[in-house]
Amino acid sequence: MKTLIIGYGSPIRGDDALGPLAADRLEAGVLPRGVEVISRHVLTAELVADLADQDRAIFLDAAVDVEPGEVRCQRLAPDESAVSTMAHFLDPRELLAWCETLYGRAPESYLVTAGGDSFDYASYELTPVAEQAIDKMLEYVNRLVTEACEAPQPS
Repeated sequence: MKTLIIGYGSPIRGDDALGPLAADRLEAGVLPRGVEVISRHVLTAELVADLADQDRAIFLDAAVDVEPGEVRCQRLAPDESAVSTMAHFLDPRELLAWCETLYGRAPESYLVTAGGDSFDYASYELTPVAEQAIDKMLEYVNRLVTEACEAPQPS
């Protein structure tokens, strides 16, 4: 199964670097055949073509709406109403909707998030609670990549 893992977030905003750092850690290890990992500061329209060619997509990001260190995995569905400003970033569900519109399909997709504790300026420096959350995020990713995952319903 072709899988694209995208870690995204700002590397200069403390715990917002969770997504890219988790992706970097994955990329430094041994990846199963068919798995590609990329790291981005923001999600951009250029990713739509990459996503359209995949069977599964896993997005990794920091979250402000959960307790620091808490990790969540949710299944995503394309959502054209998840409109972003496009001036700064795109929502993963919006990218998936573009995939459906432009290519007639979108990959099975998941969002793995970890609650951040501090989003102050700090270049690739995570708080201790965020650093511990990376291992939990990678556990979710491993299950999604290696098992027929029974993840939560689309949101």
